[in-house]
Amino acid sequence: MEYRRLRRNKAIRSYIRETVLTLEDFIYPLFVTEGENKKEEIPSMPGQYRFSMDTLLKEVQELVQLNIQGVLLFGVADKKDAFGTGAYCEENMIARAIKALKKEFPKLYIVADVCLCEYTDHGHCGVLCGTEVDNEKTLPLLAKASVSYAKAGADLIAPSDMMDGRVDYIRKALNEKGYEHIPIMAYSAKYCSAFYGPFREAANSAPQFGDRKSYQMDPANRKEALKETQKDIAEGADIVMVKPAMPYLDILWQVKQMVNVPVCVYQVSGEYAMIKAAEKMGWIDGKKAAMESLIGLKRAGADMIISYFAKDFAKGLLKEE
Repeated sequence: MEYRRLRRNKAIRSYIRETVLTLEDFIYPLFVTEGENKKEEIPSMPGQYRFSMDTLLKEVQELVQLNIQGVLLFGVADKKDAFGTGAYCEENMIARAIKALKKEFPKLYIVADVCLCEYTDHGHCGVLCGTEVDNEKTLPLLAKASVSYAKAGADLIAPSDMMDGRVDYIRKALNEKGYEHIPIMAYSAKYCSAFYGPFREAANSAPQFGDRKSYQMDPANRKEALKETQKDIAEGADIVMVKPAMPYLDILWQVKQMVNVPVCVYQVSGEYAMIKAAEKMGWIDGKKAAMESLIGLKRAGADMIISYFAKDFAKGLLKEE
């Protein structure tokens, strides 16, 4: 009975709880598309939508009222080309979204994802040379996108492309343009994962051929993740990230023990979709499963959590009991 004495009721459990989630832990991902009056539900991600600029403002108004302090923006491009021009061209979609959001909600913390996959007609994260992604030709375009988003008012630049050396390249580009104050959150340990499937539907960003195994990490590797993370910090990353979340809790834990910078984790689309699907089938209590998974991320070392469940948490639908 010595352990059970401290589990007998809700009050004592809450007093001695080691891991506590707060709303300030969360960043909420949003998908932005062209057009007007669009709020398109993503079939594989119930409760998640693609927003045109006007409906995006309405959605963020609700988020602000719920006291969600940060969002992560992804673009869903109508027009694509081989070089992902839509990610960095003058008055690109994400830059316009950032400007509009900052005008209406100046205190909102805006994280801008930096990658080309949503904007390339081939669906890969960089410029192609034949069928291979050309690392060196991709870096200037990532930097150009980063500067564009910083100029528009982004608070945090988050490169997710997994090109070698991109943190250093982006940091120098930001500094040269007078954005030394803008931090970088590197997707440092980003694995080549099957759990990204619903996101690729949402952003229409699936590769048109091959896969991303040549630049995203092999799920079997642990030491490589630690090396990637150390390299990003050496290049100037202010925050590092592990992605996906639940299958990589061991990586999250080890990264947290190793580094002296904040650690973010991304609970990705497939993790969200599985819980929602199992809930729909009546196999699990979706709200309890979501809360349990989020606690696991915080317990494993996450300082920041990107999650599609952030809005439910803010509404009080996910609770410790």
